[in-house]
Amino acid sequence: MPTRVHEFAWPDRVVVGTIGVPGARTFYLQVRAGRQIVSVAMEKQQAALLAEKVDEILDQLITVEGNPFSVPTGTPIELVDNDQLEAVQEQFRTGAMSLGWDPTTAQVVIEAYPVTEVDADDNGELLDEDGASEPEMLLVRMPVGTARAFAKRTREIVGAGRPTCPLCGYPIDADGHICTLPEV
Repeated sequence: MPTRVHEFAWPDRVVVGTIGVPGARTFYLQVRAGRQIVSVAMEKQQAALLAEKVDEILDQLITVEGNPFSVPTGTPIELVDNDQLEAVQEQFRTGAMSLGWDPTTAQVVIEAYPVTEVDADDNGELLDEDGASEPEMLLVRMPVGTARAFAKRTREIVGAGRPTCPLCGYPIDADGHICTLPEV
């Protein structure tokens, strides 16, 4: 069965955002081009690592001698996006992701694949959980300025969670916190 690719070559918007309160948030990678919007759920750690790796790619490009690409060191002010997520209809929950650089278009490339539950049949062959679902993926290409803004926003979203207890290092819930100190 062919894979359904949700492809965005020059998106109008690509952001990570959340729904829910700190401690119970669901993270989404949301991409829009015109009227087409795709939202994929992801783990907080995936979002944090994605932002870190996007910045690493951009920082590495700056150091390349004779670099023909104009890579910003900071977020261009005109690309700052602090708006909420648009209407979220989860396409899938992200499992594996890949990140790369396309020098032909000067774009950072993100690929996201759904978490797949697989079972083996009697012959050891892998089967999809329901056997009938169409495989799909998200493919996003974004220019360097957009990528820098994406990474900055994502770091801010990830960092906006629950505060950390200065004694035990665990997150403090809004309804209180019972600190368990480590044994000394």
